[in-house]
Amino acid sequence: MLSVQNLHVYYGHIHALKGISLEINAGEIVALIGSNGAGKTTTLATLSGLLRPREGHIHFEGRDLTRLPVYQIVQLGIVHCPEGRQVFTRLSVTENLRLAASHRTDHTNVARDLEHVHHLFPILAKRRNQPAGTLSGGEQQMLAIGRAIMSRPRLLLLDEPSLGLAPMIVEMIFGVIASLRRDGVTILLVEQNAYRALQLADRAYVMETGHIKASGPSRALADDPAVKAAYLGG
Repeated sequence: MLSVQNLHVYYGHIHALKGISLEINAGEIVALIGSNGAGKTTTLATLSGLLRPREGHIHFEGRDLTRLPVYQIVQLGIVHCPEGRQVFTRLSVTENLRLAASHRTDHTNVARDLEHVHHLFPILAKRRNQPAGTLSGGEQQMLAIGRAIMSRPRLLLLDEPSLGLAPMIVEMIFGVIASLRRDGVTILLVEQNAYRALQLADRAYVMETGHIKASGPSRALADDPAVKAAYLGG
């Protein structure tokens, strides 16, 4: 579904991604784990078109995305749910959700997807007219994921969905991620909780200072002594 070959990305003179390559198959959850500064968020931002690679190629179902503008990437079904939620704080919950579907012409399905988001996150239905900036951190994360759902993702790029959330909210968020996969959404997951990410994912890549250091089935990586020592607390 997605193929990344030899991707090099820079921030000015800083070489952030140093020739990474990865593959994602339709229907998978693939985790991207690594320490802070490894290049995980940079990878997602490059896949969604927010950053441009200096070298390398990104292909989605055979189409080269490397130079496409962000809006065309979204129209193809690649949706980025960024770290830090980044909701529109002055807009209401409903306005945030509907804004994410503004490029869609299937208005009946938009209404259905809004109901689906309310089903997944009932608190958003209760807060529908409330400014997004007045929501709690957990509620804003629900809104960020709900907003991504409203864009009808085929490939969802999820960046740190559990960061800073209470354990009960984390459990709910991971349950929603699993349900999205059952609905046919392919997911690339960046997650600081490497243990939970490997539990949820089919496969994983381990990043270190802009390189892919290891990859394979999640269970195999979870049992790897080096991965355990570095990311799973031994």
